[in-house]
Amino acid sequence: MADSAALLVDEVLPREPIRQWVISFPFQLRYLFARYPKAMNKMLAIVYRTIATHLIKKAGLTHKTAKTGGITLIQRFGSALNLNVHFHMLLLDGVYTINRYGKRRFQYVSAPLSDELTSLVHTISHRIARILERQGLLERDMEQSYLTLEGDDDPMSQIHGHSITYRIAVGAQQGQKVFTLQTLPPSDNESNEAQIGQIAGFSLHAGIMARRDQRKKLERLCRYICRPAVSEKRLAMTSGGRIRYQLKTPYRDGTTHVFFQPLDFIARLAALVPKPRVNLTRYHGVLAPNSKHRVLVTPAHRGKGSKKQIPHENEANTLFVKKRGMTWAQRLKRVFNIDIGQCERCGKQMKVIACIEDPFVIKKILAYLKEQTPVKIKHVIPESRSPPQSDLFAD
Repeated sequence: MADSAALLVDEVLPREPIRQWVISFPFQLRYLFARYPKAMNKMLAIVYRTIATHLIKKAGLTHKTAKTGGITLIQRFGSALNLNVHFHMLLLDGVYTINRYGKRRFQYVSAPLSDELTSLVHTISHRIARILERQGLLERDMEQSYLTLEGDDDPMSQIHGHSITYRIAVGAQQGQKVFTLQTLPPSDNESNEAQIGQIAGFSLHAGIMARRDQRKKLERLCRYICRPAVSEKRLAMTSGGRIRYQLKTPYRDGTTHVFFQPLDFIARLAALVPKPRVNLTRYHGVLAPNSKHRVLVTPAHRGKGSKKQIPHENEANTLFVKKRGMTWAQRLKRVFNIDIGQCERCGKQMKVIACIEDPFVIKKILAYLKEQTPVKIKHVIPESRSPPQSDLFAD
């Protein structure tokens, strides 16, 4: 996952301001997205078009004269290992104006205000409801709206529903709330509410941005949204045989831990697994694989027409030189901060002189090195003792 984040920063995301947009949905839509990935694809398209149109209009341009783009990473998990399908979108914090000669200019757009976020989430919710009504998946009356999904014998439907609503899916306590532990007092901190637009279960957040010179911050952001669902460091087993999982950020009511029976924990993990052939990483606009502008804006200059002569900003008609991939040693240093290319004794860079894969030869070399390495005698510090009594009472 961390390696994927490095590749996104090095080869895909342009060297322009990038803003993170996070949108979450009501429980009913989370269930719909988990069961029907095709419906999720249409809803994602609505969300991107709405935000892209907002950026283009805010720049004072139109879809014919300006283009934007980004990447969406679909996360299926919440902090309590609950099924929570939501979108993390890394979108350009502005738009490109590209003329017919291939020259481009990036125009920055200011950060969205609270009223703008509320308007956007209202538009998104209205468009999603309208499409679901046309497809016969949603019915609304004067007081409420509800999904009309056809029942089937899929056993995962029950597991998905209980995971979304924080309930136990299997076992003797099926349907009951998951046991939680509150070790902190309730918090009334609402400092970030001004940066969130919320309407009828929809939530849109856009408070994190990385400038064009903050590539390390952007990589940290990519690592965060590419993280796995379960953190092994916060996972433990109690003396009673329950699975204890610590929340990364406590809830407002002071909840810091959730507990699962082993069978229910397996059901939670099963609910987080997407259906086959469901891609959780999507590209939009100028970063889409079929976009003719992708080769112009991405750092790796890959896309349609990458083998042709590409006009650069400083050099015209320069042949594109394919970027060399990182070696395995460079990836270890980049992803895990393990530098195996530097000598521990002299500090100079080392180079590979041979690649030995035969197990017999490896054992022979290691045995020889073990024989040649002198055994270091460790100095054993004697245990402390009290001073002689004769010295204390000497005249």
